[in-house]
Amino acid sequence: MRLLHLLVICALVFAAAYVYRVKMESTVRTEQVMKLRHDIRENRNAIAALRAEWARLESPGRLQGLVERHLTLKPLEATQYEHLKNLPERPPQLVKPNDPDPIATMIETIEDVDRDVVTGAVPKPQGGRR
Repeated sequence: MRLLHLLVICALVFAAAYVYRVKMESTVRTEQVMKLRHDIRENRNAIAALRAEWARLESPGRLQGLVERHLTLKPLEATQYEHLKNLPERPPQLVKPNDPDPIATMIETIEDVDRDVVTGAVPKPQGGRR
């Protein structure tokens, strides 16, 4: 009988220790959740403050004041626009439709000139590695 009592007491001690461990883990996790919620709240407040600052910085009245202070622009008038018939003729095409691309030709020529050069001034090593 004493052995049975001893086993029950040991089981109760182990159960109490297990429950205590579970309680401590849940307390730690609850504290982590509370910290994360606090961080989220702080970040949301920072985002709201930054959005308010952005709205203030891009407000039309402020931008207009900066433009008037720093730029010498004049208001646009309707008489500044020109009719399409008064525009100059389109310049002649320098490259005909069936001709090869001149830029690609120049690049190919540069690549063909010196294939032994690794970079602009460093020659390719002879025989082996450096």
